[in-house]
Amino acid sequence: MTSSQVDKQYDGSEAVGDAPEEGYERGLGSRQVQMIAIGGAIGVGLFLGAGANIAKAGPSLIVMYALAGVIIFFIMRALGELLLYRPVSGSFAEYSREFLGPFFGYFTGWTYWLMWVVTGMAELTAAAIYVHYWFPGIHQWVTALVFLVVLFVANLISVKLFGEIEFWFSMVKVTALIGMIVIGIGVLTFGFSSAGDTASVSNLWQFDGFFPNGIGSSLMTLQGVMFAYLAVELVGVTAGESEDPEKTLPKAINTLPWRIALFYVGALTVILCVVKWTEFAPKVSPFVEAFAKIGIPAGAGIVNFVVLTAALSSCNSGMYSTGRMLRNLADSGEAPRVFSRLSSTKTPALGITISVLFMGIGVILNYVVPEKAFGYVTSVATAAGIWTWLMILASHILYRRAVDAGRLPASSFPAPGGAKCSWVAVVFLLFVTGLIAYDSESRICLYVMAVWAAALAIGWAVLKARNPQATERREPELETIG
Repeated sequence: MTSSQVDKQYDGSEAVGDAPEEGYERGLGSRQVQMIAIGGAIGVGLFLGAGANIAKAGPSLIVMYALAGVIIFFIMRALGELLLYRPVSGSFAEYSREFLGPFFGYFTGWTYWLMWVVTGMAELTAAAIYVHYWFPGIHQWVTALVFLVVLFVANLISVKLFGEIEFWFSMVKVTALIGMIVIGIGVLTFGFSSAGDTASVSNLWQFDGFFPNGIGSSLMTLQGVMFAYLAVELVGVTAGESEDPEKTLPKAINTLPWRIALFYVGALTVILCVVKWTEFAPKVSPFVEAFAKIGIPAGAGIVNFVVLTAALSSCNSGMYSTGRMLRNLADSGEAPRVFSRLSSTKTPALGITISVLFMGIGVILNYVVPEKAFGYVTSVATAAGIWTWLMILASHILYRRAVDAGRLPASSFPAPGGAKCSWVAVVFLLFVTGLIAYDSESRICLYVMAVWAAALAIGWAVLKARNPQATERREPELETIG
């Protein structure tokens, strides 16, 4: 390591896990952080995307979600160790800046911003389509605009209101999934409903086996599976506004395995036992299909409401995180300084406003962009998410190296397996990137990311010419909170 902050010998005088105050209101309580973490692991990727993946992989999709879930846990434990070493709202961008250099912090911050902006565009349109299910007479762009404005105002008011909205959005998703699992187990156990005669655990292997289309086809679903896990890292962005990060963050991260086991692996297992995989269609939510087979009145409408909350939850999270990331970039001299200002309610209002204006392009795109284009948008979000995860892992590996050498204080929340698990996750993410490059449809996102990287490189060159100090390494602050 060449940076002064990592090369200097740690003398034990600084408090582990401390960080400077950033001016934010620490308004997110344990209840809200927990539910934000849970909601981050349940999105439209599960409710809708699983249908196409089931058609490709059959019951083996369960294994793909479990495998990816293990890797996500490695990533989150790596992030957790960094967060308790230095809890800041800039999170992974800040750690990239510290351990990999200013350019990587700049690139990661702007790329994470891009991820949430394009995701917000897609989710706004998705939400408008879901409302169109009930009110076909309302134009989609009108609904998208209403949702955009309402969530924008809520994010400007206070972080507490954001946390409360996200809490209830997540509660709807969690309740729906638990209800689906309980009903499915009831069908399997007692044989009630119209699906009772055919519901059986043997549905997992009875129709052309557990890997009906081969292992290769199953592996190709990993890119879609990883998209379903996007936003799980959002809990890291909340670090600067959590009431007690030392307690809330480890608890939120440590509950990740059972959330993945229950909401992804558990829900899919039950659904594929109740309804044989050959009956699921790529463009239909497997949850809608399962409710229809069981014969629950208004089942499709119920699931449509749940998926609507998932889309709005994602858009709400996007507004929250983009504003914080722009402020972090501004504080580091990598974005206009005006973005570093906080409003009277201690929110980065200007950063949120600019991000929302870009998300508003999604309202306009309702007129001109075909459905397939939004598939490209989600693949771009996946590529940006993989970059973010790789930066978290690389930062963690270098942090552990510095701790082992005695140059930095140890975190109070060390990742199990140390850097070894982070290396495993890095190899896995590179493998998924290879799968994306192999798939002709999803490959376009890598071209988009190449153009984005070139644009950021030009921006960095301009920044270096105008403000050389912003591109130099700086020593991180490890002051005591309060």
